[in-house]
Amino acid sequence: MKRPSGFVICVNNKGYDASLEQRKLYPFIHDAEAERHNMIRVIDESGEDYLFPARYFVPVDLPTTTRRKLQLAK
Repeated sequence: MKRPSGFVICVNNKGYDASLEQRKLYPFIHDAEAERHNMIRVIDESGEDYLFPARYFVPVDLPTTTRRKLQLAK
């Protein structure tokens, strides 16, 4: 699995109740092809990366130290 590019917060999980929790922080992986289709590649509750509608998430700008610690956590 690729290393996460950053983090997003889920603001809508309609149709993905088992995979996503609203108001939860998720790592995402940059995927240019997915972005062209208004999708985002997110590491969901299963620990795997899947495509979801980009409008279901908002980006989060975290301090560098926090981002590094989250990326190292398993």
